[in-house]
Amino acid sequence: MIKIRLLKMLTSSRRQIALQIFWQWLSLIAQIMLIFAFASIFDQILHNKGKTISLLYALCTIGVAIIVRMGCSLAYDHASFFAASEIKQSLRFTMFEKLARLGTGYREQIPSVQITQMLTEGIEQLETYVGRYLSQFFYALLAPITLFIILVQINAPTSIVLLCAVPLIPIVIMVIMKLVTSILSTYFKSYYQLGDTFLEKLHGMTTLKVYQADQAAENEIIAESEQFRRITMKVLSTQLFSTIIMDLVAYGGAAVGIVVALSQYHQAHITLQETIVLVLLATEYFLPMRQLGAYFHMGMNGMKASNKIFEFLDLAEPTDGDQNIADQEFTISSHKLTFTYPHAHQPSLTNIALTIQPRQMIAFVGPSGAGKSTLVALLSGQARQYAGSLKFGPIELSDLSQDSLCDRITIVSHHSFVFKGSFRDNLILAKPDATDQELMQALKQVNLWDFCQSKAGLSTLIETDAANLSGGQKQRLAIARALLTDAQVFIFDEATSNIDQESEALIMQIIKQVAKTKTVILISHRLANVTDCDQIFYLDHGQIIESGDHQTLLAQNGAYANLFNHQAKLECFTSAKEELS
Repeated sequence: MIKIRLLKMLTSSRRQIALQIFWQWLSLIAQIMLIFAFASIFDQILHNKGKTISLLYALCTIGVAIIVRMGCSLAYDHASFFAASEIKQSLRFTMFEKLARLGTGYREQIPSVQITQMLTEGIEQLETYVGRYLSQFFYALLAPITLFIILVQINAPTSIVLLCAVPLIPIVIMVIMKLVTSILSTYFKSYYQLGDTFLEKLHGMTTLKVYQADQAAENEIIAESEQFRRITMKVLSTQLFSTIIMDLVAYGGAAVGIVVALSQYHQAHITLQETIVLVLLATEYFLPMRQLGAYFHMGMNGMKASNKIFEFLDLAEPTDGDQNIADQEFTISSHKLTFTYPHAHQPSLTNIALTIQPRQMIAFVGPSGAGKSTLVALLSGQARQYAGSLKFGPIELSDLSQDSLCDRITIVSHHSFVFKGSFRDNLILAKPDATDQELMQALKQVNLWDFCQSKAGLSTLIETDAANLSGGQKQRLAIARALLTDAQVFIFDEATSNIDQESEALIMQIIKQVAKTKTVILISHRLANVTDCDQIFYLDHGQIIESGDHQTLLAQNGAYANLFNHQAKLECFTSAKEELS
């Protein structure tokens, strides 16, 4: 049970694994010396022929052997720790590099919770595999051969019987491996599903409470936990059963070897001292394999975890071009642009044709699921597996480098993340070399500087998840951070969602101010926010069905006009109701 691909990654850990094997082998040599010395003492005392010098020599040998074994044990643990820590560090670094190459669109291929589980417990399960199992695997092959070379000189029949019985344990391990593989697959599938469900319910706890659906969510978690408990108990019972079988084989083989040794002594083929050596070392033939069996199940967990990790590392990466957008204003255009998500049966976007001129304020509107967010993902380079054409200036998206695209395009969404720390810490993410004056100017542009001045200025602390900021303040801070970039295109994806009307109006003023010098792409469910846009594209079922400015679309009396009028009536009704109350 050796993962060749994983072995190739052990460039820094190979030396430590080799040291583990050496320390175990040296400990075995010390054990052989100890047993030979003990047998010599026993034989001399039994036959009353012991000399003080020879007894002292034997006792000293035993003492040295014990000290050597203690030292080897400590050195083995030290090498084991570093072997495991090095591969864990290497794998985590490799996974982070893979995430960076996948880009922000990685969630199309794998859930975030699964990556989190692989980076934490998944890699931790490789600790036993790399730190214990691998060295034990090679030592379990080396130890019986070493014992055979030494003991065959004492008595060949006993040594041959013991050596022939040793392979029975790996045979048992292979049989168990075939039985356990499917169980472990089900175990990991259930494990990842439970983690996914738990985190989802935890994040949506407030919503569940609002709709009184928390009990149903609890029942779902309980049901999945029970399923996970059952498969876990099945894995544990299989491990216990296999341990019993391996013990029977190991100690049964040693018992057969001891019987042969006693038979040879009875037939006067070996001395009492040689018999004691053979009897005491008989179990040493099997203990390395038995220990390998003890690490086997944890090694299997590590193997399964590594399979998941390698599946992640083998995910298709978006092709990154090598061309850069010129440091000047550019037009964005598409022709017959079509996009289909992996494993989807229908395209999310079909035959999108549009042109966005520099310094225009553009809006994408339409019902949920119309394809607005998918179009944003394409425009920002998060998704690249498209058909048709999407150009930034004269350069096709597929030929553009992601770094160049990130430098020229900035996104502010309704879930823009604000980190724990100070206002300064969050702002300099966009421009590490920004001066305090630049940071203050950005905050003034979004009307946040007065708030900061009333606290501790740029050093004002932000709590975890911006708990000490209102929704509007959090969103304005995200916009201030975006303004510090040197981007030429700003995409506001539902940037006014889930905030109060006053904050919404303020943010829309900021967006309109940005549109005077930059290209602005606005995604909004509320059509009242897009009335001043130069061009509005109405999407439905992945297609642009209407386009034009606000007045043009109203005059067409189509889908846009119907949705706008419907929203206006609802807002008038809500306002009237609030005035009456």
